[in-house]
Amino acid sequence: MLNKLKPKSEFSRNVLTLMTGTTIAQAIPIAISPILTRIYTPKDFGVFALYMSVASIVSVIATGRYELAIMLPKKDEDAINIVALSIIISFLVSFITLLIVFFFNTQITNILGNPEISSWLYFIPLTVLLTGLYQSFNYWSNRKKEYKRLATSRVIQSGTISSSNLIMGFGGFGSGGLIWSSILGRGVASFVLGKMILNKESHFFFKIKKLKIYALAMRYKKFPTWNLFSSFISTLRENLLIFAFSKYFEVSSLGFYFFAKRLLLIPSGILISAFSDVFYQKISNIISYINIYEVAYGYFQKLFYLLTIPFIIFVFLLDMIIPTIFGEKWAMLSIYLLIIAFPIYFNLLVGHFSKILLRTNNQDISFYFHGVKLVMLFFVLFITIGMGLDFLQVLISVSIFEIFFILFGVVLIQSILKVKSRNILLYFLSMVLIGIEIIFYNKI
Repeated sequence: MLNKLKPKSEFSRNVLTLMTGTTIAQAIPIAISPILTRIYTPKDFGVFALYMSVASIVSVIATGRYELAIMLPKKDEDAINIVALSIIISFLVSFITLLIVFFFNTQITNILGNPEISSWLYFIPLTVLLTGLYQSFNYWSNRKKEYKRLATSRVIQSGTISSSNLIMGFGGFGSGGLIWSSILGRGVASFVLGKMILNKESHFFFKIKKLKIYALAMRYKKFPTWNLFSSFISTLRENLLIFAFSKYFEVSSLGFYFFAKRLLLIPSGILISAFSDVFYQKISNIISYINIYEVAYGYFQKLFYLLTIPFIIFVFLLDMIIPTIFGEKWAMLSIYLLIIAFPIYFNLLVGHFSKILLRTNNQDISFYFHGVKLVMLFFVLFITIGMGLDFLQVLISVSIFEIFFILFGVVLIQSILKVKSRNILLYFLSMVLIGIEIIFYNKI
């Protein structure tokens, strides 16, 4: 009986393995969230949000984006040399970051507009290094289809961060507790994942050669050029909101926004991460562009039918459950959750489409797309903040903008692959979500 319930295809089994581990990993911080809101303030999360924004922007260049190329070579011998290349770049970028922070700490603090972040800037190089190491190990494990290994590392990382959050929160560390926990979690996860690779695949390390590393760096040079710039712009765009909100609004408002987004990204990450990783591995062996798109659109439909009803229930129950779970001082959280839920839900359905640009070697297109999106977002913030709109109205405007560009991204990929348009469900859904956001804007 149990054997009949097991997924039959390798793809489904791999997704289930990653989803199981990721679900456990993401369930831990969700479970302790009601405790965190009682030992940390919105201001603490605001400072933590600012730190993570700076760290995530620098982390984009930690490996030169070469970790994405680990999946592509036919030979494992070539792939392990790319792993070595990614790790070397990570150490170099971290060292350069340390020098920049040391000599320009005051200037960076003034730009961010928050004096509390000054001393924490010195820990960003460590976060960048650990991120680079983990990403390199992650993609090697994905290549080797070691999904149990990946699931285990994610559970360990989540458990370490969550337990540290509680211990340091009760110890009165404030925002420092959140930052230290994040660093510790990345460090432990990187060590564990690296040790598992060393135990099972140490023989590959003897095949690392300087000339091979250089040759592969040249072969996949689009990753540290087009893809790096594209990813950097994309990450800068995502964190531009954090910088703008920190500069022009209260830190507590930023804390509400960051915590709300964190709560939503935790469950959505269960599917996005699992599907994107396995989807990328699957389409790497598909030659036909039409077949690649058919697989991508097919999974969009499956995700739509799977997630829409739970999402609707979630939206209607928000006002009732938030004050009870997180406490009265976090009651406003329900409004923030509602505003940003719609673009996150839409991205959850089509997030795996972005891997198609990597598979088809169209990193330059991705660069231009994210560049245009960054410029447009800047104008949205410039206009809305300049008009004197309050925090929530600006946030709604940004959410509408995000939904539109998610749809535009899928249409762009469709045109690159030269497939015929039949995405009636996709277009209808995006218009409905934008309409709901506009109605909500008028009520505030």
